[in-house]
Parts: sequence; structure tokens; C-alpha cells
Amino acid sequence: MFNEILTVWSSQPGISATIWLTILVFVAYLARNPAHALIRSTGRAIYFACRLFATSLRHLETSLQRRNKEVVLSLGQDACERAIEREFHRVNAVVTRDLSAYPALHRQISDTIDKIEEDYQAATDAPPLPPAWLEAVDSIASIPRTGDATVCTILDNIGKTLEGAHQETQKAYRKSTLERHKLLGAMQPQWRNLGQSLTRVKETIDGLEERSTEIDKQMKSYESIRNGEDTVTRTLSSSSLTQFFISTLVLVIAVFGGLINFQLIAMPMSEMVGGTSYIGPMRTSDIAALVIIMVEIAMGLFLMESLRITHLFPIIGSMDDKMRKRMVVITFSILAILATVEASLAYMRDLLALDREALTQSLAGTGIIAEAEFRWIPSLGQMIMGFILPFALAFVAIPLESFIHSLRTVLGMIALSLIHSIAFIARLIGGSARQFSVMLVSLYDLFIMLPLGIERLVANSIKRRQTPDTDAERNEIYMEEQS
Repeated sequence: MFNEILTVWSSQPGISATIWLTILVFVAYLARNPAHALIRSTGRAIYFACRLFATSLRHLETSLQRRNKEVVLSLGQDACERAIEREFHRVNAVVTRDLSAYPALHRQISDTIDKIEEDYQAATDAPPLPPAWLEAVDSIASIPRTGDATVCTILDNIGKTLEGAHQETQKAYRKSTLERHKLLGAMQPQWRNLGQSLTRVKETIDGLEERSTEIDKQMKSYESIRNGEDTVTRTLSSSSLTQFFISTLVLVIAVFGGLINFQLIAMPMSEMVGGTSYIGPMRTSDIAALVIIMVEIAMGLFLMESLRITHLFPIIGSMDDKMRKRMVVITFSILAILATVEASLAYMRDLLALDREALTQSLAGTGIIAEAEFRWIPSLGQMIMGFILPFALAFVAIPLESFIHSLRTVLGMIALSLIHSIAFIARLIGGSARQFSVMLVSLYDLFIMLPLGIERLVANSIKRRQTPDTDAERNEIYMEEQS
């Protein structure tokens, strides 16, 4: 068909192709203006359509960015409110535990101070005064002796009396000093008690001051979040990314733990529910093992919610304390029962493995295998793992909550990146289409350059004929026009 069309003008393909090319160039030359208009309009249509699409995406990006900011600020506000609430609970605990007993402590300190003051007043150093008659006796004893024996005897007796009175005064002073020392010694425990009481008061005040400083910091952060500052938004977004990757890592670890748990109980479950029955493509025993693991995770989730560690179910957190405590006991009991069941299944798995090994070797004709000496060690290890893994999986609720909350932020950031990339590609396609239309116009003119060249030569010759060649002819034409 193509060869027939090609040789319609001549039997020689070259001549016929030249004729066809000439006709095509001539037709393209005649359709030059409509073709240019079509190419330019198509380029402009693609350009404006892509620009409109990019503008719509930009508005969507702005709306999504605002929404992501609201989500991040809402999550940060909730976390900040929980932190402030926790600090107020701590302040309440300090006030209830310590400051509630402050009146009794104040009374104790006042009584101790009064007792110390009384003992201090009683321990004042006041030397005993000599009797009043000793002055008279002292005056008589100072009379000079005249040699009379009677006077000398009297004076000697008076001296002895003065010396005895002095000794009695010293004994009384020593006795009072000893009593003061005893009083001062009794004041030492009171001083220590007073110092300990004041130390406790100081620790309480310091704790309240530390809590108040932390509350001030949290309130500043809360105010910044309420104001919607960009710095806080970037910080919260970075924190959400960190929480997302950490929680993802912990959930991956939990998945591997669940797989190990599944392997521990899958074999004995096949002996309990039958290994030949299927529900769809899966065995019933595998589904039963997965159900047990899922129930353990659910009980752990409800336990964390009842303890108010996580906040995935607000209805559980809004229960009264009595109902929550009951729920804690119930969920923990169910979790402990399931852990015990898994421990027994893990032990049963070891026994089944031993039986299968003995059966295989007996069928192979190798004789009876003696039981290993320390065979109880792996059995005990499997039982411990079967008992501990359910409690470990119960804590999956904590990284799960962090993963869910941070996932919203991460998905928003990914959506923003995709929308921004699509808008950039749309603008790039629009600009490229516009420039490509200009290039197509130039290529079209290049294809019909021979007719265009002839047209240009003809136009130039006609213009030269209509234009005067000399200045005299120009002046003559000018004078004719003026007349």
C-alpha cells in the first residue's frame, strides 16, 4: 500500500518521493498561519491548564499545611496540658503529705523553742552571793591583833569560819554549774529536733519551688503553643518525627516478640484443636494461637488504659476510680491466666518435640535414645519465655499510642511533599509546553523554508520597486504631492 502511494507519480521512488515532499511543503506553506495558531494555542492551553492545576495544588498545600499545623499544635497542647496536670498533682501531693501537717509541725517547733528558752534561762551563769553577815565577820577578822590570846583565838575562829563559808560557796557554785551543764546537754536533742524540723520544712519549700519553676516553663510552652509560633511548630514536628521512628522501632521489636510467642504455642495448639482443620487458607491451630496473642495485647491495652498510662479510649479514662481499679484487677487477672496457659503450652511443646524426635529415630531403627542430663533447662527456658512474653506484649500499648499520634503528623508531611512535588511538575510541564510550542513553530518554518525564502525575496523586490532609488526622484514625488 505504501509502495503504491509512493510510486503514484513515477516508477522511480526517489522522484516520486521528491514530488510528494514538494506537495507536502507547498501544502504546509499554505497552512502556515493556521498551523502556527494551532501550535501556539495548544501550547498556551497546556501552559494555562498546568498553571491552574499548580495553583489549585498550591491552595491545597496551604490548606493542608494549616491543617497539619493545627494537628501538631493540638497534640503539643494536649501533651503540655497533661504535663501541667501532672505537675499540679505533684504539688497537691506535696501539700497533702507535708504542708497538711504544718500546723502540728509549727506547734512542735514552738514548743521546742519555748523549752529551749526555758532551759537557757535556767542555765544562765549566776554565781552564788556570799551571805550578808560575812561582811561583818570580815571586818572583825581584819582587826589587828594586840597579843591577847583570847582575841587571837576569836580571830582564828572567825578566819576558819570565813574559809569554811568560802568552801561552801564554791561547792554550791560547782553544783549549780553541773546542773547547768546537764540542762545544756538536755538541750542538744531539742536543737537537733528543731534542726531536722526546719530541714524538712526547707525540703518541702524547695520541692514546691522546683515544681513551681517547672510549671512556669510548661505554662510558657503552653502559651507559645496557643499563640501558634512557628518555632514551636517546627520543634513539635521534629519531636513527632522522633516519636514516630522510635515507636516504629519498638513496634517492630514487638512484632518479632509476637512471632516468637506464636512459635511457642503453635505446635501444642495443633494438638489441642487439631492440625488438619482449616479456616480458609490458614490452619485452625494457627488462628487459635493468633487469637490468644491478640487477646493478650488487648488485655494489655485495657490495662494501660485503666492505669491512665495511655489515652486511646477516653471512656476508660473517664471512669471513676473504683471502677477503674476493678478493671485493672480483671484485666491483670486475665493476662496472668493467659500467661500461665502459654507457659504450660510452651512446656507441652518441648514434650511434643521430644516425642516426635523419639518416634523419628525409632522408625529409623537407631534404637532408644537416652534422655539428656540437662534436658530440663530448655524446658524451663521455654516456660519462662511463655510466661514473660504476654506481659511484655502488654506494654505495646505505649508505643502504639505514640505511633498513632505521630503518624498523623508524618502522613501530613508526606502529603505536603507529594503535593509540592506534583505542583512543581505541573509548572514544569506547563512551561515546557509553552516553550515547545515556540520550538514547533520554528521547526515548522524550517520545514517550509524554501517557500518562505521565495516569498521573502518577492516581497523585498516589490518593496524596492515601490521605493524611489535616487534623491531627485524622491524630491519630484515630494513636489507633486505638495502641488
